[in-house]
Amino acid sequence: MNGIIGKKLGMTSIYNGDGKRVACTVIEAGPCVVTQVKTHATDGYNAVQIAFGDKKDKHTTAAEKGHFAKANTTGKKEVVEFRDAEAATIGTVLDVSLFEEGEFVDVIGTSKGKGFQGVVKRHGFAGVGESTHGQHNRLRAPGSIGACSFPGRVFKGIRMAGRTGGSRVKTQNLEILKIDTDKNLLVVKGAIPGHNGSTVIIER
Repeated sequence: MNGIIGKKLGMTSIYNGDGKRVACTVIEAGPCVVTQVKTHATDGYNAVQIAFGDKKDKHTTAAEKGHFAKANTTGKKEVVEFRDAEAATIGTVLDVSLFEEGEFVDVIGTSKGKGFQGVVKRHGFAGVGESTHGQHNRLRAPGSIGACSFPGRVFKGIRMAGRTGGSRVKTQNLEILKIDTDKNLLVVKGAIPGHNGSTVIIER
């Protein structure tokens, strides 16, 4: 397999071999169950579907119950496909033993939502920055957004204020510092997207 589903637990810091303190994120990676194996002959492409996180029976639809029953498992919250993955068997349980310390992985998650924000926070605008020449209320304003009579409109794609965050983000090349096989924990260097408790996808 070239990936697994996990849950972000939070950030901490550890000391490396040089005695330097390194910020890191703790991820509960698995256990995940292989719920479907797709092939080019039956589905038009090759993929392995895995599921993570137990879901209450009352929150699981009848179709989901039948699907998970084929893998001899209970209802799951998250289902993800990995294309062109190594061959697997339905019902196989995957855990952190897929990875090794020192390996580099990519982590995909949904970034924290920040609501409606202005251009300074959303796009990094500097603002006017000066208080002379009557600029009393323009410090964090976007400034001009278009020309005059020609073209007489605002072009699409102009960076303006709007809703920020809550989008799919991939953080690449994060080093695995430690692995706890007993608790299925991965400790990766640096930060990953999402709030504590959010679901993430760890890829090789």
